[in-house]
Amino acid sequence: METTIQEQELLAKANEVTALLAEGKFIEAMENYLADDVQLFEGNNPAKVGKEFCLAEEKKLLDTVTAFHGYKVTSGPAVKGDTTFYEAVMEFTTDDGTDHRFEQVVRTQWKDGKISNERYYHA
Repeated sequence: METTIQEQELLAKANEVTALLAEGKFIEAMENYLADDVQLFEGNNPAKVGKEFCLAEEKKLLDTVTAFHGYKVTSGPAVKGDTTFYEAVMEFTTDDGTDHRFEQVVRTQWKDGKISNERYYHA
């Protein structure tokens, strides 16, 4: 199945986002790619709504991180229509000494070149 030009552009954007995440540049990725009215979901939790709110929440989390061990895409990204998908592993340590490892699938819907809706499925 051949990808459309729009799908190719979304794959490029997804690769740009994951490259920033791999460098630990979570805030930069969010500032550059989140739509103002974005909805972010962690599993089945209620959505975090709005770019500014999501940025504030991410900064609170990052303030607790004492060591970033990596964000690695293990599969993808793939694209279908306005949606990209990929699998990744994220690892970090927080200031309470806890090591965190999240294996996740990320489903991202795009609108006008920005992330409008994203859900993280964790294991």
